[in-house]
Amino acid sequence: MSTWPDALRALRHRNFRLYFLGHAISTLGTWIQQVALAWLVYRLTGSAALLGITTCVALLPQLLLGPIAGAWIDRHDKRRLLIGVEALLGVQALLLALLTACELIGPLPIVAMAALLGVLNAVDTPLRQSLLSQLVDDRQDLPNALALNAMLFTLSRFIGPPLAGLLLGMVSEALCFALNGLSYLGLVTGLLLMRLRAAPRASGSLRNVFGEGLAYALGEPRIRGLMLGVVMVNLSASNYVVLLPVFAKDIFAGDATTLGWLWGAAGLGSLLSTLLLANYRSPAALPRLILGSATACGLAMPVFALSSNLPLSLLAMTVLGFSITVNNVGTNIILQSSAPETLRGRVVAMYTSLRFGFDAIGGLLAGLLAASLGAPPVLAASGALLLVYCAWAARRGFARTAG
Repeated sequence: MSTWPDALRALRHRNFRLYFLGHAISTLGTWIQQVALAWLVYRLTGSAALLGITTCVALLPQLLLGPIAGAWIDRHDKRRLLIGVEALLGVQALLLALLTACELIGPLPIVAMAALLGVLNAVDTPLRQSLLSQLVDDRQDLPNALALNAMLFTLSRFIGPPLAGLLLGMVSEALCFALNGLSYLGLVTGLLLMRLRAAPRASGSLRNVFGEGLAYALGEPRIRGLMLGVVMVNLSASNYVVLLPVFAKDIFAGDATTLGWLWGAAGLGSLLSTLLLANYRSPAALPRLILGSATACGLAMPVFALSSNLPLSLLAMTVLGFSITVNNVGTNIILQSSAPETLRGRVVAMYTSLRFGFDAIGGLLAGLLAASLGAPPVLAASGALLLVYCAWAARRGFARTAG
């Protein structure tokens, strides 16, 4: 195999390179659509509550359907399933573009399209994550593959929102949605070109397969502790995504470009965190880093909430993006590195269902509360809640339990 730097070692595997390139294209499109949709919602309605509802229905299916999807995934050919799901995601984006271009878009169609996206992502996210183990021939390279996969997401998050802000200043939201629809062709092409080894599949009824995965997760104190951390961080911290259009327009008196810079700052922090995680060879060193970053996240939230200075707010967003990504990606690395191959789809599905499901619940609550209390108090209170959890987790010895 060709020589790659240690931080990029998973790219020496051909199948992972194909995935990496295709997913880079589709993820950039995803972020462009996410920013464009948030701006469209707030431009049309001026409603923080609708921002929360839209985010909730896009993420909540992962909590409700994700664990069942994981059991289904473990019983089937992952590559074939992923090709079909990616094609459907492209159709969803193109349909959203068509509705917007024809001026048929409004609160009800937006919520309906967000719900469809959520159902598809409930299968797509754990499916992609669990397939990664088949894309590297050396299991020791799996943590690096997971970190690089997250780096791809965060790099797109860094580039995509500012790019979306520029595009929205020149073209319509509909074109942004159409570009996302076409971007899925990149990953579909990469999947078709892969040569994968046969992977073991779970056998038995869907109910039994699901029960086996649930028993494994609940029976491991380490997994339970990590999952609780995912719940708390995403419930309390990830709701900033819902509130960013409010801060961009009302606090900073800006436009879509301002929103793009705020989102891009969080993306920069996420990118830096994945660069750090890509150099970790041992998952055993991660729990202490996870808890420390959760604490930093809790401190950054009230700073952002109470600041009217844009440079300081951009710095707080960078810390916030860094901390949330360390928690989510670090947990994913630990879980996938320890899970048996036949259980990986279910473990990943439980993780993603909690991550995105409680992200949805937190976003919904934040949007509803911000509509009556204002965005800054809600975000500051969320940071205080997270700090209380971090103090409790440190007292209970989280780093020892999760390590």
